[in-house]
Amino acid sequence: MTSFDKPPPYDAPPPQDARAAHDAPPGRELLRTEGVTKAFPGVQALGGVDFDLRAGEVHVLLGENGAGKSTLIKMLAGAHRPDGGRILVDGTPAQINGAQDAEKYGIATIHQEFNLVPDLTVAENIYLGRQPRRYGLIDRRRMNTDATALLERVGVDVSADTRLRRLGVARLQMVEIAKALSLRARVLVMDEPTAVLTSGEVDRLFDIVDRLRQDGVGVVFITHKLEEVARLGDRVTVLRDGRSVAQVPADTGRDELVRLMVGRSIEQQYPRAHGTVRQDPAPLLRVSGLSRAGRFEDIGFEVRAGEVVGVAGLVGAGRTEVARALFGADPYDRGTVEVLGRRLPGGDVPAAMAAGIGLVPEDRKAQGLLLDASVSENLGLVTLRGATRRGWVDRAGQRRAASRMAGELGIRMAGLDHRTRTLSGGNQQKVAIGKWLLADSRVLILDEPTRGIDVGAKVEIYRLINDLTAAGRAVLMISSELPEVLGMSDRILVMAQGRITGELTAAQATQDAVMALAVPTAVTT
Repeated sequence: MTSFDKPPPYDAPPPQDARAAHDAPPGRELLRTEGVTKAFPGVQALGGVDFDLRAGEVHVLLGENGAGKSTLIKMLAGAHRPDGGRILVDGTPAQINGAQDAEKYGIATIHQEFNLVPDLTVAENIYLGRQPRRYGLIDRRRMNTDATALLERVGVDVSADTRLRRLGVARLQMVEIAKALSLRARVLVMDEPTAVLTSGEVDRLFDIVDRLRQDGVGVVFITHKLEEVARLGDRVTVLRDGRSVAQVPADTGRDELVRLMVGRSIEQQYPRAHGTVRQDPAPLLRVSGLSRAGRFEDIGFEVRAGEVVGVAGLVGAGRTEVARALFGADPYDRGTVEVLGRRLPGGDVPAAMAAGIGLVPEDRKAQGLLLDASVSENLGLVTLRGATRRGWVDRAGQRRAASRMAGELGIRMAGLDHRTRTLSGGNQQKVAIGKWLLADSRVLILDEPTRGIDVGAKVEIYRLINDLTAAGRAVLMISSELPEVLGMSDRILVMAQGRITGELTAAQATQDAVMALAVPTAVTT
């Protein structure tokens, strides 16, 4: 019997030096998987994966979308049971049949999709199901006090009694981390934890991980950002096609990591040939004086056919808010949006779509796709109204169009009836873009187009962007990844505090030049 067989219903936040709370000395093996397999209908997700984790180390798990990473960590979290092989904790075979079993073994998982309740407070989410009690009632004062200590530990400036629906994505991520810390886990699994964080927030997160490592916690770290591997990791296990194909030191070169992940070399990460696509002198999209109180002010720019205009800035700069206003999803107070010289009404999505504007939102799963619908149904969403006559949908025509687009985009799936939820992140993003291509959108707004996508799928998305501009479309690309903005943009607009603080050509743009315009202190009033 391990010390985790009967966890207390409530734990106060661990002290800064929590080594006493973890009984494994540095270097001792905490966790091991031996030949684990898992199959779903039509898909062999894992074909025999070996993996191990030691106390006080960060073991990075790399692989393309669909390589099996999510399936493996869901086994550790108790969401899936292996078909074959075994999982060992402290050298003893473990049966992890649910979240409570995972907690019993000292395993906490922070998933890409937050496991939080929007209508509850921060403290209630951290201690959900484990609330401290006094005389049979929830002791809210103690819960809020201890939650506040955890929030301070992760460096997030939010009150413990704030309801979650008021928080942005970055703060939600930090609440998830605080929740995991409250469990005093010996094994912490982090799935893409930096995908939505600013550089400062990433530094704070890495400081937290370093402290956990010093306390003897073993961390499984999943990322698509290869620059993070050497910065944080100790060892790397690479998965490909559901198998563990290599285990290498964290300082292994980027090119070798890419080769191990995708099975081939990728010579050109950003395949944008600036100036090779003819750009129309007349703008497809013109924005003038666009303003919304408290969100953005006096936004003005143009995008021409054949052009990729990048939008850079820190989280909270107002980039997504501007994108939603252009698409008609949110209102604005004043200003104009024109497509081919024709002014569009504000707050009118159908009018924006009819004019040829398409939006691929930053949260594709919540806003860009119907996850439980099929690939065919998602690809036909935008053209559904045009394919309907007297209440009847031309389903055969929609399916033919979806099949053609899926083939052109190289969407990997079991078939058109495949549920979109089960696709990899890169293939989901292709579906989110493909529905607008079927609608023949002239101006495509891509908000964080490669978030949560592996390096191989990123290059496919970049090549698709090149194809769009070569066909005479205009692309407005919002991204928090500076190398991506620099590598794929013909011009870059930089935003800070709801304003455009500067515009740079591809020749002028450097990381330093962009950041000098992006930091809030650069905004002139």
